Amino acid sequence: MDSVAKLEKLSGAKVLDLHRHNIDHITIPSSRGLKFGVLRRVDDVFDCWFESGSMPYAYIHYPFENVELFEKNFPGHFVAEGLDQTRGWFYTLMVLSTALFGKPSFRNLICNGLVLAEDGKKMSKKLKNYPSPMEVIDDYGADALRLYLINSPVVRAETLRFKKEGVYGVVKDVFLPWYNAYRFLVQNAKRLEVEGLEPFTPTELATLQNSSNVLDQWINSATQSLVHFVRQEMDAYRLYTVVPYLLKFLDNLTNIYVRFNRKRLKGRNGEIDCRTALSTLYNVLLTSCKVMSPFTPFFTEVLYQNMRKVCPGSEESVHYCSFPPEEGKRDEQIEQSVSRMMTIIDLARNIRERHNKPLKSPLREMIVVHPDADFLNDIAGKLREYVLEELNVRSLVPCNDSLKYASLRAEPEFSVLGKRLGKSMGVVTKEVKSMSQEEILAFEQSGEVTIATHLLKLSDIKVIRDFKRPDGLTEKEIDAAGDGDVLVILDLRLDNSLIEAAVAREVVNRIQKLRKRVALEPTDLVEVYFESLDEKSTLQDILNSQENYIKDAVGSPFLPSTMMPQNSVVLGEESFHGIYDFSFAIYLARPALVFESAAILTLYEGNKQFARGLEIYMLSRDHSNLKLEFQKGNGKMTVDCIENQPSVDVVLGQHVFLAVGDYFSRTKTH
Repeated sequence: MDSVAKLEKLSGAKVLDLHRHNIDHITIPSSRGLKFGVLRRVDDVFDCWFESGSMPYAYIHYPFENVELFEKNFPGHFVAEGLDQTRGWFYTLMVLSTALFGKPSFRNLICNGLVLAEDGKKMSKKLKNYPSPMEVIDDYGADALRLYLINSPVVRAETLRFKKEGVYGVVKDVFLPWYNAYRFLVQNAKRLEVEGLEPFTPTELATLQNSSNVLDQWINSATQSLVHFVRQEMDAYRLYTVVPYLLKFLDNLTNIYVRFNRKRLKGRNGEIDCRTALSTLYNVLLTSCKVMSPFTPFFTEVLYQNMRKVCPGSEESVHYCSFPPEEGKRDEQIEQSVSRMMTIIDLARNIRERHNKPLKSPLREMIVVHPDADFLNDIAGKLREYVLEELNVRSLVPCNDSLKYASLRAEPEFSVLGKRLGKSMGVVTKEVKSMSQEEILAFEQSGEVTIATHLLKLSDIKVIRDFKRPDGLTEKEIDAAGDGDVLVILDLRLDNSLIEAAVAREVVNRIQKLRKRVALEPTDLVEVYFESLDEKSTLQDILNSQENYIKDAVGSPFLPSTMMPQNSVVLGEESFHGIYDFSFAIYLARPALVFESAAILTLYEGNKQFARGLEIYMLSRDHSNLKLEFQKGNGKMTVDCIENQPSVDVVLGQHVFLAVGDYFSRTKTH
């Protein structure tokens, strides 16, 4: 019976209510004839899941109307339910659709598994074997919980043992690195204004795509690859692949782009280059917010609301933005180049760790061995400076002779070949192990070799490179690490110049830690003083030889404590002992004005009282405001502070210095 009208027509009764007690008395004659009697409503109830299974048709009253709409949209694009619906809704959807149309009623399906307690049992209020959902959200946020579940087996119809620690892992591995990259952008964008420069405004993407910096090109390409990947996986309804890819992307953003570009982002290479790097980072973070907003709606909204302040005309919410189009250039070659660089860096780090050589300790030389000229050109060419700086090595030597520093041997991959070769495994193993150096190189070049009538590929044979240490040198003096066909060799021997550089790095490290301990922001300007606590002057000589490095690293000259003015405001101090057998103290102080009293006297024709009055007036001014005034006046400011005396022009670097470091640098050059 498909309608009330039909029931009324066949029964001759008026139907006002379809509830049982109003229709149980109604009868209709059988369409097969009087001898079959009358028809009544049966007591049995049809399985309600068949009603749910009729959803694709019933919701638009097909086939009685909307035929064209139904045919245009059937099968449906997507359904989602729990694993328990395998014998319920999923089953009836499939049965009815197959019976009626010979095909499923949906094109894509996400089936959720069961979320169990950590002990593997069902979550039970009685047993209290699970944390309160609100407690998890209060501690780690709804986005962390959402991402934890999306990245779990539960979206692949498998069970999940819920662990609160897993949600914390998402915060630690995803949100903290993501937020740190964002915070680094904000800190350095604010720094521009602190330094009296134009406020930060992001450069257009089309302009950024033409950046000559190799890491700008790489991160722009990697961002477009992220957009492409998420689009591709969402089209295929594969939720579980997105988070691992995002993790890798964020790791690359923070540990490669931001880490390797710290100097650029901090303005050490000039304002123009700094703005390009900041704009690139801004665009990457903005795009990642738009891409991830469906997965982490709250976190991305917080970041977006602050980032949109420097982009007039942007949407009011990240959730009003369209999903990013694939409009930028994807350069797989440059992504491969950076991947090669990270392989080299990881191998070199492994060598350092084995020999307890921290990155703060510089090394003389590294050798990269690889048969491919393009590989070596990447490492020793456009990425050379990044490799040397990150590994703190002074020189990099490329080598394409695979046998100069290593002997090769081949081993069969038993886990791969065992089942495939069966009884032939013994013969193949013997021949693989007896391959000559030249045969192994030829195998790597061609990617395949035939042994005992069996064609073996690169995945079937493991090539091992045993380092050939130069005669007369021990493992502590030179060592190597390899991965596939690449070998990295580090010269671990130290000389006086390397030790001096290591001391300087240790000093810089202690300065940065002291800044953090006294809660200084990166934009807070301070002067750094040191005092040797040793009787010998060796430390002073070392620091003098490393003066440029220290100044570049901390942003100001490293000053002897004897130059600290008596009225200096010391923000923090700490003594250190046993640093390469040296002992010293470090002081952090607010920048202090230094006056050229003789030059100031000339402004008032030798009147010491007036000259002192000018100095007192300037000391009473806010230091940052003074700096801004000098910047606006191109190093000059007009001061009218002495009653009944004309105003005077105070020139920066002639009458006054804004910091002891400026005075120190100026007097050293004269």
